[in-house]
Amino acid sequence: MGVHVSLVLVTRTGTSTRGRTLRYLESAGRSGDTFAGVCADSGLPLLSRVDPYRSLILTEADMPQFVSEIEATRARYGDAKTVALLDAVHALARRCAAQPDLEIHLDGD
Repeated sequence: MGVHVSLVLVTRTGTSTRGRTLRYLESAGRSGDTFAGVCADSGLPLLSRVDPYRSLILTEADMPQFVSEIEATRARYGDAKTVALLDAVHALARRCAAQPDLEIHLDGD
């Protein structure tokens, strides 16, 4: 049961949700249980919402909080694998924050 982190470009045609086209641009790798565990152990409000069984979509508006929680969580870990994963997620979040038509998709298995 893992959580996969993806940066997604959303193209909208009209105002209906049916007009949404998603294009997956990049992912933070197949994190397996690592990211799900980090989120569960974080004790932070946004990261605690990440569920290894469901999907969570974050938009540009969520990025300031998401970025700060990733940074705070990264500071607590010393192992290279977890730090590298959090750095990759952080990079995707920074890209999402800079462009309104991007989303971060946190997809559980």
